[in-house]
Parts: sequence; structure tokens; C-alpha cells
Amino acid sequence: MESPKPEQALHAFLKTLDIEVKTYRHTPVFTVEDAQTARISIVGGMPGAHTKNLFVRDKKKRRALVTLDENRKVDLHTLANQIGLGRLSFGSADSLMHYLGVAPGSVTPLALYNARTTDGMDPPLTFVLDQSLLASDLINVHPLHNTATIAITPDDLMRFIHACGFHPLVIDFDSET
Repeated sequence: MESPKPEQALHAFLKTLDIEVKTYRHTPVFTVEDAQTARISIVGGMPGAHTKNLFVRDKKKRRALVTLDENRKVDLHTLANQIGLGRLSFGSADSLMHYLGVAPGSVTPLALYNARTTDGMDPPLTFVLDQSLLASDLINVHPLHNTATIAITPDDLMRFIHACGFHPLVIDFDSET
């Protein structure tokens, strides 16, 4: 993988795709609870769906980035069955940096930007997206670090994901868990 890119490079890439986003700056957040507290301090709040992101792997070292609504409860055994992997555990900080170029607490689907040039990734990274997010007007995600949040439309997020060379596995967590 190339060196991880900073937020400015991500914004430049989004601009090449004609994707407009709104960026909110806030204190560092490491958990969903931290993010909910940070939103309180932003005038007008942050409309749209808010996400949590999981970087997981199975014993065969197959990895997945899972982006879902922040209020979803996820059973890793059920998730493994849904995405066709073995028993799941969370990926290490080193693996997270190697595959996505972000640190723990900064996991985001926008990190696919750092993974887009990882040709021949063996095994490949699977990207999983919660179907309910696609019904939102906006989806809020980190821009490669946890001191800001970007609001992006679902259509633009999908365009971004495809431009990075990924084809998301969209799951209806309501009917599966």
C-alpha cells in the first residue's frame, strides 16, 4: 500500500468525483458514545445517519470493513455467516494501518481511499455496508481521522466506494440479526 493520505488529499479526490461534503470539526472521538457527545456541541447538530465501523478478520486472515448504523448491535458470529467469513475477531492496529491507513478510532469507509491502490491484496478486503444507511439523506463518517466528521449522500458514498475499486456487500441487518 502507498503511504496513508491526509484529509486534504481525500478532499481533493472527492472533488475529482464531483462529490460535495460538509465537514464538522470536533474533539477526538473513539467510541459511538464519544461521537454522540461531540454532536451535542455542534450548533445545529449533524443531520443524517451516524455510523460505527468495524475492521474484522477471520483465522484465514481474510478481512472486512463493516460500516453500519451506530445503533446496530452486531453479533460477530452472525456477521461472519452473513459475509461468508470464518469466526471473526477485530483486526489489530497494525493491520488496520496496513490495509486502510488509519488508526483505531478513525475507522471509516473513506479509508477505502488509502486501500484503493492495493492491487493484488491477498486475501482481498471485503467492504460491508448496512442497507439502512442507504435510505438516509446523509451519512456521517470520519475523514481518515477522528477529529472531524464528513456528511455525504448515500449516492456519493457509493460512487466514492466504486471509484476506489470496491463493490460493497450491502446487508439488511434488520432481517439478518
